[in-house]
Amino acid sequence: MTERATEPAAEATAPPPPEPPPTEVPGVNVTALFAEAAAKSGLMWVQPPGDRAWPFWHAWADETVYALSGPGEQTLPWLPEEVHLILRSKDTGGRLLTVQATVHEIAPTDEAWGPAVDALRAGRLNAPQDAVQRWARECTVRAMRPFGAPVEAPGSYPTTSGAAPVPPSEATTATWRPWHWRGRPRRRRGNRLPDDG
Repeated sequence: MTERATEPAAEATAPPPPEPPPTEVPGVNVTALFAEAAAKSGLMWVQPPGDRAWPFWHAWADETVYALSGPGEQTLPWLPEEVHLILRSKDTGGRLLTVQATVHEIAPTDEAWGPAVDALRAGRLNAPQDAVQRWARECTVRAMRPFGAPVEAPGSYPTTSGAAPVPPSEATTATWRPWHWRGRPRRRRGNRLPDDG
């Protein structure tokens, strides 16, 4: 009787070694970073949903971004109750932080009107004497407060360029050249014409 060859027993496999814990990246204090960027730079961008980002100058006080728009001031679109605020680094000029923010329009009868216009008047260059009265009649004052986790922050920037298309404008390239008495000069400083010797 032929003996049946016995198959070698399967070797017991040891469980894989545990993966090393991920290296912890020091956390970013977003609140402090936002406050520092908003206080140092007088310019930021507001982006309503589905719209482009609009640059605007602002005043930062009481953990609130105050914005002013209207006749004789900067132009801002209608803003919904929630928007994105984009802050830049004053050192590099690049995008630093993007956060969500609530928007609240401040009327002259609101308690927040006084602190808001005081902060805006301090940050407004060459503000006329009747600025506050004109703002109350003709302009819109908004308060924006950041909330929640940041959309973009150091360590979580997207890989795309972030470049936005040029917004439409009525401005065009000038094609008309001004008339010169006795024609244009044939010689200009640093420019030699072909017939110059």
